[in-house]
Amino acid sequence: VQLQASGGGLVQAGGSLRLSCAASGRTVSAYTMGWFRQVPGKEREFVATISWNSGSTDYADSVKGRFTVSRDNAKNTVYLQMNSLNVEDTAVYYCAASRRIYTSSANFYELWGQGTLVTVSS
Repeated sequence: VQLQASGGGLVQAGGSLRLSCAASGRTVSAYTMGWFRQVPGKEREFVATISWNSGSTDYADSVKGRFTVSRDNAKNTVYLQMNSLNVEDTAVYYCAASRRIYTSSANFYELWGQGTLVTVSS
């Protein structure tokens, strides 16, 4: 399975972006899907996760109320809608898939996309 994240770019503070993560090679409908982000020099941090059937979602405190994770299993794609962006959201965003467990821990995700850069200007 390959994961391809897209949708990043440059946006002004207060703006919105929607990231997409398209899976190819096989279906990820049975996988927990997660979004993580990383700033150079810092550890990768959890952003959001969604269970295989969209029945459960979880968010980092820093993005709650602003970001929404969703998925379309028919399209083999996961989305991250990001609203009210601020400069602290600037990072490379990665999507990931976990076949084993519903979790916010990056350690349990066995598949990772290549990342898409989000830059928020003040």
